[in-house]
Amino acid sequence: MPLGLKAGEVLRNRYKIRERIGQGGMGNIYLADDLRLEGRQCALKEVEYDRSTPINLLEEARGQFLKEATVLARLDHPNLPKVSDFFSIGQRDYLVMDFIPGDDLRTIMYQARQQNLFLDEKNVLDWANQLIDALAYLHNQKPSLVHRDIKPSNLKVTPNGLLKLVDFGLVKILIPNEVTVTVIQGRGTALYTPLEQYGDDGQHTDARSDIYSFGATFYHLLTNQPPADARQRFLNPSSLINPRKINPNVGSNTEKAILWAMALHPNERPASIDVLKDVLFNGRELPVRILTRPSKRSDSIHGILENKTERSLVWIAGILLFVSLIGSLLN
Repeated sequence: MPLGLKAGEVLRNRYKIRERIGQGGMGNIYLADDLRLEGRQCALKEVEYDRSTPINLLEEARGQFLKEATVLARLDHPNLPKVSDFFSIGQRDYLVMDFIPGDDLRTIMYQARQQNLFLDEKNVLDWANQLIDALAYLHNQKPSLVHRDIKPSNLKVTPNGLLKLVDFGLVKILIPNEVTVTVIQGRGTALYTPLEQYGDDGQHTDARSDIYSFGATFYHLLTNQPPADARQRFLNPSSLINPRKINPNVGSNTEKAILWAMALHPNERPASIDVLKDVLFNGRELPVRILTRPSKRSDSIHGILENKTERSLVWIAGILLFVSLIGSLLN
């Protein structure tokens, strides 16, 4: 990773770097002052490409960055940071967006856990409702947008209680019959990532992938412990502990909605984030087939292999298991 920008550096005669506030495998995030608009602070997300990347793939990735930055700049929703600018300097691309003050939900949850407390379900459901509104907005864009990296650390709460979904590093534009390249290559954070997102081409991800991550995120927030990841659950379904066994204060309806959202197979999850909202907040009953899921034939290997998408998930899980075994032997 090349050296990052230093405090005091000015980009494009406009953005004066204050400090680095985040770091990842593909670049950094900086807090900067907007010299053109006095008093405005912004966050600069930097994308640094691997210098060994073949020219054709580099051009494709940078073209995708431009495409996705253009789409993000058009978004306007209270629970999303506003993207105001994007540009390139040398081998680095930059996305400029609102700086969001406040703590992220991971920090808030850890503070509660240190005091041996669970977060209040009422507050957690208020955040869930706000995130649902943001996801419904993204998923209903033309073409649809899928975030693919929902997790507590990507959700910030401003001092006035407004939730913001802050990171768009893995956003995917769902254009029919077109395979896209994401701005930052990756598959999300394992604890919150559905099994289908581990495929190299990402063709199997859609809005239901965000629904899984939503469920896993709020499982973690309500229980103070992360759920078993999808790969582990595929091999051992009993590894996922029901939330109410960890935190008895979680409502029965909330638990059912979270577990439904976290179904391993996309077809077993809510068809849309609005359907999940109806269960969480509007008293809608879960489908009978979900409530009686343990007796479903599709939970058997035979049932799984009858579906093309689920066959793909089996192959993905098998490959991941093989890689894990090889890694164990080499260590």
